[in-house]
Amino acid sequence: MLEILAEKILDNRFLRLIGGMLKAGYLEDWRYHPTLSGCPQGGVVSPILSNIYLHKLDEHVERVLIPRYTRGSERRANPAYIRYKNRRWEVSKRGDRAEARALLRKMRSMPSRDTMDPGYRRLRYTRYADDHILGFIGPKAEAEEIKGDLARFLRDELKLELNQEKTLITHARSQRARFLGYDIAVRHSTSAKITNGRRATNGQIVLLVPPDVIRSKCAPYRNHGKPAQRTGLLSLRDYDIVQAYGEEYRGIVNYYLLAYDVWRLATLQWQAQTSMLKTLASKHNSTVTKMAARYRATIETSHGKRRCYEARVERQGKKDLVARFGGIPLRRNRLARITDPPPVPIGPRRKELAQRVTRHWCELCEQGSAMVEVHQVPSLKSLGQPGPNQSAWAALMAKMRRKTLIVCATCHEHIHATPITHAA
Repeated sequence: MLEILAEKILDNRFLRLIGGMLKAGYLEDWRYHPTLSGCPQGGVVSPILSNIYLHKLDEHVERVLIPRYTRGSERRANPAYIRYKNRRWEVSKRGDRAEARALLRKMRSMPSRDTMDPGYRRLRYTRYADDHILGFIGPKAEAEEIKGDLARFLRDELKLELNQEKTLITHARSQRARFLGYDIAVRHSTSAKITNGRRATNGQIVLLVPPDVIRSKCAPYRNHGKPAQRTGLLSLRDYDIVQAYGEEYRGIVNYYLLAYDVWRLATLQWQAQTSMLKTLASKHNSTVTKMAARYRATIETSHGKRRCYEARVERQGKKDLVARFGGIPLRRNRLARITDPPPVPIGPRRKELAQRVTRHWCELCEQGSAMVEVHQVPSLKSLGQPGPNQSAWAALMAKMRRKTLIVCATCHEHIHATPITHAA
């Protein structure tokens, strides 16, 4: 690493600083361990150093491998296809339309170019951080040679070992390659839709949503095979619950909008939506149907109107705070860009009580208030046993499992005027 940096950087003080950082070691369970190799994991400068280090790999592929395994301007014509094409021209000239249609179907069942042309090769290379993929048009034997060359270069020049388990050679038509969370494949169909007289589908490189990714993203919303409530969110406001579900779902969908089959995320949408409604229903002791009717909304999108779920917080003199779940058309967008606002800088984490107070939100009447107060009990046992005679504020504190309750002045007076348990 220091030799690579020294090629462009002549400041020895800076190089000594980097060298000291690489050898600084790390603490685990309050025990010091020396750094034997690699960049410090989680270090601020580690991604930059890794990118500089693997730039040598980029140069080797671009200057050696791509010129070696790229030749020919185009594939030669398929002789069988040419024979059917000439035969079809002859029968069409005679007026035999049935035979011409039969020959056309045969032509569409085979490639117009020789896919095994030895004079045609193409190699493409893409890298993101330490993950890279190569697309190669050619026989498997030459693909094995490319893999071996990469392993030798990494071992001899960069002192790295190629991960044999993750570095796979797959056939793009029958198998999928995983890259940056997407499955990459080549589409092929003998009965594909004809566009402008051509089989536009065949040979296209497509990005797909991996089925195992959908299953793993649905797992947090399921319990015993069905969508379930998330008890950890029950103490939050409705706005915060909808916002939490909406941010999780929107992040996944925005990332996979480039996929050809992004519509498969409808399964995730239903699972997360049902879990959200069950969480809200459990908080309000209501039903999923009533919660859906209460928070359902319609918004305008680039593909027309879409149904979603919204929770609002009214503010005096300001726009309402709106938390939204759904409303994203599950259609492929080749020019998709993440439209979420930039992250807000987060300072030192506050205590939960301080966060609840600064919201200026009465947890009993669920209304905003300029001034809020804290009602506190000595212990949860003092709230009494749950039942129909228990006061609403005591039942709410028992359900939240909190000895404090943030309330407005009116509700605070009502609490002191109401006993924990009403007389039967």
